[in-house]
Amino acid sequence: MSENILEIKNLSKYFGGLAAVSDCSLKVSRGTITGIIGPNGSGKTTLFNLIAGNLKTSSGEVIFDNENITDVPSFELFTKGLLRTFQIAHEFSNLSVLENLMMVPGNQSGEKLMTALLKPNIVAQEEEVVKEKAKEVVDFLNLKHLSNELAGNLSGGQKKLLELGRTMMVDAKLVLLDEVGAGVNRTLLKDLGSAIEKLNKEKGYTFCMIEHDMDFIGRLCDPVIVMAEGSVLFEGSVEEAKNDERVIESYLGRGSKIKGQN
Repeated sequence: MSENILEIKNLSKYFGGLAAVSDCSLKVSRGTITGIIGPNGSGKTTLFNLIAGNLKTSSGEVIFDNENITDVPSFELFTKGLLRTFQIAHEFSNLSVLENLMMVPGNQSGEKLMTALLKPNIVAQEEEVVKEKAKEVVDFLNLKHLSNELAGNLSGGQKKLLELGRTMMVDAKLVLLDEVGAGVNRTLLKDLGSAIEKLNKEKGYTFCMIEHDMDFIGRLCDPVIVMAEGSVLFEGSVEEAKNDERVIESYLGRGSKIKGQN
């Protein structure tokens, strides 16, 4: 088994004449929480979209768990254990928290009309297994009190926790978190961080996360990768990044400091 669960090799994405990602290469080690930071427009979200199969590459390769997944669509990557969350949560607003989780596993017998009509007992048994799994997830995330609440009524932070919960309904190997802390109050952000750490340590999840909150990144991530102009500018610890002149200049210009820097 390779030490690296994800390897990006010379990846590029052009929109017309503009390179959103330019000859980008990086590695994510298995079992880590790796942070990706950088100023707006540095290519972070485009990189995630390329890895997750939401965009076609212009050139380069994406290797996941020793398999070339370049341009493999997101629904196929889902079954391979590569999942991605979004800056704006994507919930089924008219379904409960529990029902949202139960929607995640694919290939359920109840999705096939003939099976649902002719073998209702099998469908019911499968549904009960999925429901029990969903209950375990809400317990893990301390969302039990919201199990029957419509997802559309949740706060922004609670929706982010629900998105994280959806990754637990399948056997996730790598989860791409796109600004999981955006719009989340400090209390729920602490809960989110605890859930990510717990999934990493107890369930063996590998995370790669885009985030602007340096305190949040500093709490969770080692290493951090800094992107600028579509490429990797720096890789190292959070403290090293905060004190690196190239990183500081990329963010704010010479003579400035990154928020949270000592």
